[in-house]
Amino acid sequence: MELGLLYSGGKDSTLAALLLDDFYEVTLVTASFGVTDAWEYARETAEKTGFDFETVELETAVAEEAVAEMVEDGYPRNGIQHVHQHALEMVAEMDFDAIADGTRRDDRVPSISRAQAQSLEDRHDVDYIVPLSGFGRGAVDRVVEQTLSVTTGPSEEIPKADYEDELRAILRREHGEEAVADVFPDHTQTYVTGLN
Repeated sequence: MELGLLYSGGKDSTLAALLLDDFYEVTLVTASFGVTDAWEYARETAEKTGFDFETVELETAVAEEAVAEMVEDGYPRNGIQHVHQHALEMVAEMDFDAIADGTRRDDRVPSISRAQAQSLEDRHDVDYIVPLSGFGRGAVDRVVEQTLSVTTGPSEEIPKADYEDELRAILRREHGEEAVADVFPDHTQTYVTGLN
């Protein structure tokens, strides 16, 4: 069975791929608005971890809507959620038997409700799998420490092909650097550089 895993190049989505690899032919799929070349980092990580890699183009209107939500809200949660749901829809339209992502049990964003998951499955005739749904951050960190080589740092400095990178770029272009600082809190990101 073929599975498309929504992939950022970070530790969560990489660990999800490793967990699913025994059961599916996993293809790592990075969703992009074409605003930055951040997807290249995900491709490099896919090569280093031995997985097939593809990209899927997201609709520009979705990025614009997400940025508008973030500016209005003053925080990124709803905008990122909006993009994640769109990205899952786009991957579900690809030729996979199942789709997955790297969301954890304690992720506030993005998250997909049971009803949203069932709707996605029914409309696209795919299985939606969340392999880290039983893992908290501590458990993920302990498994990753034994399994993956990871670079960690401030989100502005760590290359990663997640929605945040492109949304930051659009926000910066349309509203200036101060808007990026106002909307996105300081936090750390990870980038997988290989297997241990």
